[in-house]
Amino acid sequence: MKNARLKINTSLIVVILLVMSFIGCANKKSKQENLEVNSETISEQEPFFKLSLAQWSLHNFVQIEKGDPFQFASMAKEMGFEGLEYVSQLYDDEIELLGMDKVIDSLKTMSQLSNIQNVLIMVDHEGDLADPDETKRNEAVENHKKWVDAAEKLGCHSIRVNTFGTNNPEVWKVTVVDGLKKLSEYAATKNINILCENHGWLSSDAPKLMEAINLVNMPNCGTLPDFGNWCVIRDQGERWGECLEVYPDKYEGIEMLLPAAKAVSAKSYDFDENGNETTLDYSRILQLVKNSSYTNFIGVEYEGTRLSEREGILATKKLLLKSEASLK
Repeated sequence: MKNARLKINTSLIVVILLVMSFIGCANKKSKQENLEVNSETISEQEPFFKLSLAQWSLHNFVQIEKGDPFQFASMAKEMGFEGLEYVSQLYDDEIELLGMDKVIDSLKTMSQLSNIQNVLIMVDHEGDLADPDETKRNEAVENHKKWVDAAEKLGCHSIRVNTFGTNNPEVWKVTVVDGLKKLSEYAATKNINILCENHGWLSSDAPKLMEAINLVNMPNCGTLPDFGNWCVIRDQGERWGECLEVYPDKYEGIEMLLPAAKAVSAKSYDFDENGNETTLDYSRILQLVKNSSYTNFIGVEYEGTRLSEREGILATKKLLLKSEASLK
């Protein structure tokens, strides 16, 4: 068995200690956070969206620093977020050691103590919903069902799924629709949405993804437009790695995905001296989001390496609010 950060005897203890600590400090706010975020008045009006934190922004904290993923709710609250977007793979070790039910119950408890809303779960490593092999595709559907159940228990509105399996457009159009429809039918019984993010391969080809969503034709099957993630072909057909072909117009792509959006992800990589993202025009993107009448959560997802995870998260949050204030 893995040496999973010595969690066999400590995971639940850590959760209990966090609970006790939180009860004793429930009314305190971070002075440092107030200084960082409120150092200038960004807008006199509330933004048209709410802010959630995508847990992938903290994946180095969990995977490299061996930090405790049960701290996610308290960390997000301390940084001023209203919602949580969990990442399933960051709990692989905890689920192996403690079991799915204990993990989900602990996450629910921590979110309640932080008085923060559970928004969605980004699900990975559960099989390919567009696999050309129907047996494997059906297995992937079954594997995802436990995360639909977890989302319902946590009070999330959605899970984000991947649509890998084939990068052949004609085959994919058939297989992805089949996989999504089967999973969406189950999720509908739990009042949970199944969301497709532009997350590589054909999912990052906006017209093809929207064609698939329209063919599924179910109200609980929608999109999660990501500001980044527009690589459609990678070297040697890998899912991640060197990108060989990018969707030609990311702004057009975002605009195409927005009519079916039930969540939005604000990806960021790095920032210039004025605090602007170096590869993405946030004001332009947010204008597209606002024009689409989307008013739900926008999740901060920092993927850069120059800034620390906390610095990158706060820089992204600040840029979102600054950009929103400049909109028409």
